[in-house]
Amino acid sequence: MRATAVERPVKPDPMAPQRVRGRLFRKYVALFIAVVSIALAANGLLDIWFSYREQSVLLIATQREQARAAAARIGQFFQEIERQIGWMTQLPWSANTVEEWQFDATRLLRQVPAITEIAQLDPAGREQVRVSRVAVDAIGSQTDFSRDPIFVEAMANKRSHGPVYFRHESEPYMAMALAGARPEYGVVIAEVNLKFIWDVVSEIKVGKRGNAYVVDAGGRLIAHPDINLVLRNTDLSHLAQVQAARDAIPARPDEAQVADDIQGQRVLTAHAPVTPLGWFLFAELPVTEAYAPLYDSIQRSAIVIAAALILAILSGIFLARRMVIPIEALRDGAARIGSGELDRRITIDTDDELEALGHQFNSMAAQLQDSYATLERKVEERTQQLELANLAKSRFLAVASHDLRQPLHALGLFVAQLRSPMSPAEFSRIIDRVNASIAAMNELFNALLDISKLDAGVLTPNFTDIPIAEMLARVESTFAGPAREKNLSLRIVPSNACVRSDFILLEQILFNLVSNAVRYTARGGVVVGCRKRAGQLRIEVWDTGPGIAEDQRQNIFGEFYRLGDSVRDQRAGLGLGLAIVERLCRLLDQPIDLTSTVGKGSRFSVAAPIIPPRKIIADRPPSTQIVLDYSRDKLVIVIDDDPPAMEAMAGLLRSWGCCVITGHTGAAALNEVAEHDQPPDLIISDFRLSNGQTGIEAIERMRSEMGIPIPAFLISGDTHSELLQSARASGYHLLHKPVDPMTLRAMVNQMLKQKLHAGAA
Repeated sequence: MRATAVERPVKPDPMAPQRVRGRLFRKYVALFIAVVSIALAANGLLDIWFSYREQSVLLIATQREQARAAAARIGQFFQEIERQIGWMTQLPWSANTVEEWQFDATRLLRQVPAITEIAQLDPAGREQVRVSRVAVDAIGSQTDFSRDPIFVEAMANKRSHGPVYFRHESEPYMAMALAGARPEYGVVIAEVNLKFIWDVVSEIKVGKRGNAYVVDAGGRLIAHPDINLVLRNTDLSHLAQVQAARDAIPARPDEAQVADDIQGQRVLTAHAPVTPLGWFLFAELPVTEAYAPLYDSIQRSAIVIAAALILAILSGIFLARRMVIPIEALRDGAARIGSGELDRRITIDTDDELEALGHQFNSMAAQLQDSYATLERKVEERTQQLELANLAKSRFLAVASHDLRQPLHALGLFVAQLRSPMSPAEFSRIIDRVNASIAAMNELFNALLDISKLDAGVLTPNFTDIPIAEMLARVESTFAGPAREKNLSLRIVPSNACVRSDFILLEQILFNLVSNAVRYTARGGVVVGCRKRAGQLRIEVWDTGPGIAEDQRQNIFGEFYRLGDSVRDQRAGLGLGLAIVERLCRLLDQPIDLTSTVGKGSRFSVAAPIIPPRKIIADRPPSTQIVLDYSRDKLVIVIDDDPPAMEAMAGLLRSWGCCVITGHTGAAALNEVAEHDQPPDLIISDFRLSNGQTGIEAIERMRSEMGIPIPAFLISGDTHSELLQSARASGYHLLHKPVDPMTLRAMVNQMLKQKLHAGAA
């Protein structure tokens, strides 16, 4: 029998190392994640809790401090008004002091804009004088206020504050009364417009979306950043925070009061009393904004915890295997991109944040490529824009040079003709032509000066209430003659509306538009009228001229742009009128509009805000008086570094009877003055003198040497914006060359007349 080998199972060696895959790894990874998670969660919760407590305490303290500070400012506002009114109670009342008291009251109204009316009551409580901004002043009305509570309280306590009331159910007012040091001094009562504390409340910043407001003792809104709420006489007594303030319910120092505001939004609110008026100031901040830092802190903590957990998992599992190679690839790719290989792309296939980072690098490189290409394109565009600007400047100078050379050319030819013998009639005709050429140059220079003033920003509008009927009448009287000469009809549609604008600037806009309409209209006529649209008054100028094509409507507001053939068309102006109109409308913030149909005509309109009709007392024209010549026998100093200009000025002044001293500098003029016994009566100086000296410096030096305030004004042919601003800041009048002789004589007479009156005073 053969022996058969039987295979037996091999028993494992108990001493051999056992490979336990995953168990220990999972345990420590789970432990690591649990420890990190608990630590981060505990730290985050504690941080959130302490942040909440600190933020709440800080918000409460800040809100209350803001409320107290704002209430103190409003209290100071009324204390200052009381101090100003106090000056009116220094003297005892008598009938002989009415004019003096009325003068002081008028001055007080100018110094304190918040005071609308002020009245003087005698010790018996009868009104003697009342001065008002909105009504006619009353003297000796004898209205009895003896039983009025504000008078009784003022006589008893020296001062009194009336309740808040709303004029015309819109504007809040309050009466303030102060008694004199003695009973016979009487009582002064002032009506205070509470809209002026809007400035104080508007400056109070409570966070980004919070605000502060003031209510009176009854809970009515007195001041709020939204002035419309005040003008609507809003009652806030139903708000919980207002009720708590009126009931004097104390709040815990560390507890914030949360309530609904005017719009029903939840706000963090704090209040402070405004003493001694019995009002309350509230500072409110939306709850969402107040606790936004806390919410952000919670969000940041949550993000940190989540990121830490992800990092713990990745660092325990993938850090060693999946971080080194992608990082090296990123480093190499970033280095190549940084060296300028913007077409280089990084390839990472890890399907995680590193791959996304690689995509971001690739996206960054692509964006850099696009940015370089865009930058080159923008450089080309800017270069083209600069070239266009240079072309526009060259065109401006060329057209200005052409328009200036035309009258200069004619002037030269006329002057040459004057050298030849001629009849008196021919001599008079040429003189008229010379004057016409000079007028044409003056028109160009004045238009350029207007452009320079507008571009320099030295014009400041003076907004007043304007009855449009008066301006329309001036338009009719100015342009009726020119229209009649061209056989055109000029129709002015009457209007009794009033607008708010600058009279002089608005008149210049209207005059330029009507002048253009008359100039470019060959037949038919011009209509000037007004339309009311949405609170605006549109002043419209219609004409039956040639009209303006669509592609030219923007160009006509440029300098020296004229429609048609400006060489052959003798009707064409300087091409500056509409450029001035556009700048003036922009300065006034009153837009201009244009509609036109070629062959039928055009309509220009300017919109100005309408004001309610009211009685506007127009300035009466001055009575006819004999114009006195103040320049005869006066000593006048002329300073100019241009000899012909200085000689011409001196000759003209001497023809008016003046004694003239000339000098090319202020020092030279001083040397000449030393030879005369009398001090100079007037200084006329060019703005720019030799060696960098200015006329202002020459005038100031001469005044200092002479020790007297000699009247003076400046003349200049420069229209640079810096000169205009400097002359305006100096306070001296500035005339621009060429100066019309009548304008020069009027300025000389005005200066000498002011000196004469100042000496008589």
